[in-house]
Parts: sequence; structure tokens; C-alpha cells
Amino acid sequence: MNRWVLRRRLHVSWLIALLGISIVIGVHSAQYVQPSLFASLVWVACGSFVSIVALWRRYMYLVPLIIIGGTIIGLWRGSVQHQELSYAQQLYYKTIVLTGTIQEDIDTDTSGNIVMRLGSLHVGNQAGPGQLWVSAKTDLDIKRSDVVTLEGKVLPGFGSFIGIIYQARITSVERPQPGDVARVVRDWFADKVRTAIPNPESSLGIGYLVGQKRALPADLVEALQIAGLTHVVVASGYNLTILVRLARRLFEKVSKYLATLSASLMIGGFIAVTGMSPSMSRAGLVAGLGLAAWYYGRRFHPIVLLSFVAAVTVMMNPSYAWGDVGWQLSFAAFAGVMILAPLLQVFFFGEKKPSLVRQILGETVAAVIATAPILIGTFGQFSNVAIIANLLVLPLVPLAMLLTFIAGMGAVLIPAWAMVIGWPASWLLGYMITVAEYFSGLSWSVTAIQLSPVGVVGCYVVLILCCFALVKVAKYDLRKSNLVE
Repeated sequence: MNRWVLRRRLHVSWLIALLGISIVIGVHSAQYVQPSLFASLVWVACGSFVSIVALWRRYMYLVPLIIIGGTIIGLWRGSVQHQELSYAQQLYYKTIVLTGTIQEDIDTDTSGNIVMRLGSLHVGNQAGPGQLWVSAKTDLDIKRSDVVTLEGKVLPGFGSFIGIIYQARITSVERPQPGDVARVVRDWFADKVRTAIPNPESSLGIGYLVGQKRALPADLVEALQIAGLTHVVVASGYNLTILVRLARRLFEKVSKYLATLSASLMIGGFIAVTGMSPSMSRAGLVAGLGLAAWYYGRRFHPIVLLSFVAAVTVMMNPSYAWGDVGWQLSFAAFAGVMILAPLLQVFFFGEKKPSLVRQILGETVAAVIATAPILIGTFGQFSNVAIIANLLVLPLVPLAMLLTFIAGMGAVLIPAWAMVIGWPASWLLGYMITVAEYFSGLSWSVTAIQLSPVGVVGCYVVLILCCFALVKVAKYDLRKSNLVE
């Protein structure tokens, strides 16, 4: 490499992207090293110093400093978290009494047990970070944000959970006042929707509107999973994107400031209602940054935005990078929609703005391709009907959300006419359930495939090379991609 290339100055956004990727790699690697090696603040000071030098000078030959600095920062953050979580290992295979706060909505497993995700843990007088996965058999009314005291045997965790307790015995449940106001409002409105729309249609509509899938019947959850439609009823970027785009387009002609303010309120309100899950932390940050860029007339390159958001989220919670499938799928789907989808559109159809159906089909195909390696590697199966099922359902999701909201408001304002006002939503949601059940019932709907971790990495290497090839052939500027437009 000649001297001119080495002294070429790089754009700061690409260095930030490289820094973000290095931080994620460092956090991920921290689980394989001795925590005490990198837990000192000296390391983060060293990593920050070399990173700042490289960002300030921006020469090509300083790129290794960015990689080293980001990796050191990631190793420090992961080691600190790893050291804090080491207390959980002392509890394994012991029966303990602990108190924790329920972080997300309650699930129900196939055996009828409730499934809780507990944070803000206290064992006796000792407080600790991390989350526990807990199942229990109880008739108690337990909601998100409740403080639960329980007894059970702690087993080694999985993914981002530091431990598991099966069949815990719940001794007390405390609901703080005023507590989780957003959850209370959401549940109140969901009850109104149920008076206007029968089940399971009402549960599906509530899932679309506020990302609450916990009330869905088990057979419908399975049908949605097989048909590849689960992503539209969990708290995800798709639901949030619909709301943000709606708010922006409604007020854009009035005032750019008002459009940004209303969309920002949508982001904050939706996250408050659904809870801060790994996918929502990613979706909220991406939507917020995209909205800010639109307001100031700027554009983020998707790779820069993806790496920056990934680094921020793993710095907030390193366990996301240690095996949280929801976090991984969220970023893979985002990369598919923001990078692969527009490249495929331009490659096959040119730069003409795609129609709604073509855009949804392209984004669906791209998201399926981008998430397939993770899904196959984790669950050992692949949905053969996901693309066609999504094409039949996704274009109608915004309308379903609107009709569900109208049905709920009708139940609030005119209770006697609730069923009549809710009929259009009931019909449309019934159609969507029929689609999911039909495609999930086909004998060839799912293919069982095994893929090792090395195979998953290999698939993404091939996919990344294909994207580079498409960029070169299509000559498309990915900065034109923006989720809020």
C-alpha cells in the first residue's frame, strides 16, 4: 500500500461505525476472558485515548487504533458486567428466597405456568444486576413492574439471563403506586377493545397496536410463528415505524417541528406502553436517530447507524451481546430492511420509487433472508411460507391498527355501539388469523435445518459479500434509506 493511501483521511462517520463494531466485538469477547483482567478504569481510559486520537486525525494508518480502542472499551464494559454477575454463580443449585421486579409482560408456557423476567434482584440484603427467567404455577394477578418475592432453586441461565428458576413458589406480590402508569392505561384500553372485538381477534389487534402478544392463545402464537408473522405482534420496530411515519406525515405539511415533536411522542409513548425489551431499545434508538437526522436534513448511512446503535445498546446492557436472540434478530431484520431491501429493489427495478406492495414484498424478502441464519441456528427450522404470508398480511397491518384503535375509542365513547364499531376490525383481524392458520397448517410450511455457529457466521459473511457486490453493480447510495420516511 503506497504512502498516499495510508495518509488518506477518512470520514468520521465510518470511523464511528468501525468503533461501534469493535466495541460490540469487545463486549462479546469479554465473556471468554478473566473478568478481573479488563475491569479496571485504566483500560477504558486507554481505549478512549487511542480512539480519540484516531477520530481526531482520521488517517487510514490510524484505523488499527480505532479497532484496538473500541475492543478495549468493549472488553472493559463486558468485564465489569461479567464481574458483577459472578455473584449469581454462587447461588446455582441452591434454594433461595429473592425479590425482583417484573421487567416485561407475563408469558404463559405450554404447561399453563406463568413465565416472568425478573430484574432489580435482591437476595437478602444483597442487590445484584442481571435478569432471572422464572416459571411458576399461580392464580395471582401479576403484572409488569410488580415486585415479587419468591422461593426456588437457581439453575444456570441462558442467553442474557443469569439464572433460571423452575416452578418457583411465589410468597408475595406488591404493586407499587402509582406504579407503571403506561401499563395501566394500556391494559384499560385493551379491556375496552375486548368489549368491541371478540377473541382471538381482539388479542391480535392489541398485539398490533401496542406490541402485546402475551394474551394471544397458544395455538395462534404457534400458527403465527410457523407462518413467519410473529414479528408484527411483538413490540418491534415494525409497529413503531408505522406510528412514527403516520405522525410525521400527518403534521409534516403543518410544521416540520410539529411533525418531529409528534413522532417523538409516539416513540416515547410506545416504548412506555410496551416496555424496554432488547428489540424495543434498538427500535426506539434507531427511530429517534432517524427522526433527528430527517429534522436537520441529514442522513445516516445504515451501516453507521446500525453499528452505533449496537454499540450503545451493548454498553447499556452487555448481556445483549452474550446470546440475546431477540436483540440479534432485531439488528438482522433492521440490516435487511435498510441495506439489503433497497439494494434488491434498485438491482431488479431501478431507482424508481417502489409501490407499497413491492416495497413490502422487498422488505419482507430481505428481512427473511437476513434473519434466516439466526433462526435456523437457534431453532433448527425455517418457515417456507413466511414470504407469501407476510405479503398477504403486512400491507393491511396499518389499517388493522387504525381499526382496532377506533374500536377501542368507540367502546369508550359509545359502549352500546361497541360491537358495531368494532365489526370492521373484527373482520380484518379474522382474515389475518385465517391466513396464519391456513399457511401454518400446510405439511410443507416448515423445514427442519441444523446450522452450527460457524455456519451462521459463514452465512453472514456470504451475505455481506453479496451486499458489497450489489452496491458496486447497482451504484446505489444507501444514505437514501430512512425508516421514518
